[in-house]
Amino acid sequence: MDSNLALMKNTPSKEQVLETMNRLVKDTLMETLNIKYVDADPSTGKLVATMPVDSRVYQPMGILHGGATVALAESVGSAASQMLIDSSKEMALGAEISANHVKSARTGLLIATAECIHHGKSSHLYHIRVENEQGELISMVKLLNFVKQRK
Repeated sequence: MDSNLALMKNTPSKEQVLETMNRLVKDTLMETLNIKYVDADPSTGKLVATMPVDSRVYQPMGILHGGATVALAESVGSAASQMLIDSSKEMALGAEISANHVKSARTGLLIATAECIHHGKSSHLYHIRVENEQGELISMVKLLNFVKQRK
């Protein structure tokens, strides 16, 4: 996995980044939730992912679980940080996440857009907007990733 991420740092093509990101979801929570990376801007650290709303992500009342929304947001924000580092020497680790859920969903597709608002040497701060297919805000998420040297 680490060598794939290191290759990504040397690959400016959006298509190659998305292919690498989507290959790395095998046997992870992202695969379980059917999260797919669909757009990327490696130069800015912007990354977009989708997740279908179905029974896998419901709470008992048959609506979207807030934890599933946060899992989508952290998945896209953490992966976005990987585009901004040399992952052969560094790793990005989620340190803090907060979410405000303003709308729910029963069906459809969620679209999460992670944009880096602070790109420091030891931390990245991401703003992640989770919307439905109509562009309506579902959740607003803030994610802080620490950048650590690999040992």
